[in-house]
Amino acid sequence: MIETERLILRLPEPRDRAALHAMWADPEVMAELGPVKDEAESDAVLAKHDLYRHEGLGFCTVERRDDGAVLGFCGLKRGDAHNPIAGEVEAGWIIARPYWRHGYAFEAMTAAIGWGWHHIDAPRIVAITSAINLKSQRLMERLGMHRLAGGNFDHPLIAESDPLRPIVTYAIDRP
Repeated sequence: MIETERLILRLPEPRDRAALHAMWADPEVMAELGPVKDEAESDAVLAKHDLYRHEGLGFCTVERRDDGAVLGFCGLKRGDAHNPIAGEVEAGWIIARPYWRHGYAFEAMTAAIGWGWHHIDAPRIVAITSAINLKSQRLMERLGMHRLAGGNFDHPLIAESDPLRPIVTYAIDRP
């Protein structure tokens, strides 16, 4: 568990499912991230992150401290085998629409990256997003990440005609 002034990042629990499912099913939230997900696909995301827990990784539920609201899902994981950052420590986040523009993603990811430097032996932490996702790219820059030269690639699991296929890569080096 990671705590900040306003947030708790913790392992997902069954009580989080409805809020997380609603977030992943929201077309506006998913517009620059990927296709909306049904309950089974959302549960598969949660199960995938459980596979990283043995090394202290896997995204966490983002809970607001003052009222217990589930705001999103974020943290660190291993880069997927099908892309150029395979095996590296990858940062990622998704915040439900009612909680946008309150600084929650920045606060959560600042804490997650800080945790990573204290617990994971990695020379850098990377993040990827679609080239059209300028909001995520701005957050990456606020987090101190820089865009990697040569880090652009076409995501092999996204259709060639999909505007989300071109991907950019950012990284932050160990302080």
